Amino acid sequence: SYVEELLSANEEMQSTNEEMQSVNEELHTINTVYQLKNKELLDLNDDLNNYFRSTLHGQLFVNADLLLMKFSPAAVSLINLVPADIGRPLNHISTNIKFETIIEDIKDVLSKGLTVNREIETNDGFWFQVMTMPYIQQADGKQTGAIITFNDITVLKDIQNELDKKNSSLSRINEDLNNFVNTTSHDLLAPLGNIEMSIGIMNEVTNVNPELHQFLAVINSSIKKFRDVITDLSAIAKMENELHEKDLIDLDEVITNVEWSLDDKIKQRYAIINRQLEVSRIPFSKKNMRSILYNLISNAIKFTIDKNPVINIHTFETPDNIILSVADNGIGLEPANIEKIWGVYNRLRHDIEGQGIGMYLTKKIITAAGGQIMVESIAGKGSKFIVTFPK
Repeated sequence: SYVEELLSANEEMQSTNEEMQSVNEELHTINTVYQLKNKELLDLNDDLNNYFRSTLHGQLFVNADLLLMKFSPAAVSLINLVPADIGRPLNHISTNIKFETIIEDIKDVLSKGLTVNREIETNDGFWFQVMTMPYIQQADGKQTGAIITFNDITVLKDIQNELDKKNSSLSRINEDLNNFVNTTSHDLLAPLGNIEMSIGIMNEVTNVNPELHQFLAVINSSIKKFRDVITDLSAIAKMENELHEKDLIDLDEVITNVEWSLDDKIKQRYAIINRQLEVSRIPFSKKNMRSILYNLISNAIKFTIDKNPVINIHTFETPDNIILSVADNGIGLEPANIEKIWGVYNRLRHDIEGQGIGMYLTKKIITAAGGQIMVESIAGKGSKFIVTFPK
């Protein structure tokens, strides 16, 4: 009986040993998995440390209690950090920043979950863009702290300051030029009026030496051109000051106003103006739109010589732009002359009235507003001017 008990106990011990071996194998498997996971964590930690070491951006990681959890080496020059500062309250650490708002920004981010962007200047004259954003755990999406990133924008700030100075200088120069043009125009028009009056009296004198008539004709023409040049200079100066005005204008109203201004020429030439306005309202300067349409319509009438002018005005929109086209049945343009029409005082036909400034002003107005103008033309068959306005 005693032997039987020993045999039974021995069998139980063998069974227990087998179970222990099975458990040991499971523990060995778990330990292998743990070692692999631990290696992955070490590799990830090495990657993170190398990222911190290589990045040029300073970064701070703080928890919800504003304790410093991690920082990149690039942040050391901004905030006086040493490894022993890990775990310390951020507001206990001195910085190299003027008018510091980091703590307040972190509190706003923690309470509202928003991202705060700010430009700051250091005590040694460098500029940084500081972005403070929530630190969110991916597992449950909880916000457990904040990340503060410092991007060096000193070079950009210096360029911006230099551009501001140049813009200020250019604005002063532009203002001086406008004053010069306006003053000069005013000062020239007064004596010019006296000259015109004197020449007018001479024109009416019947006993003037006949040999002088040809000279008077030249003087009359020169004075008229001189007045036109002064008027054009004043128009350019005035236009410069109105380039950025913008309102929602009614094209029907503007075209009607232009037709009223050109009524004599329209009736004299029996001109027909057709409107196809798929877009009737455009955000633009009313004065400048009138100037554009006046130049395009009056040119279409002037440059249709041997037949009655027919002018088609069409507007439509694309996803990004509003298109205005003015097409005529006039004399058209040779390909070599298309680019010449945009120059100031460039006149292709001296037998047709004008100073050659209208298309220059038209392109300047459109370009300054961010638009474009182009022309499609066939000599002898007419031209089509296409204006693109950004929405």
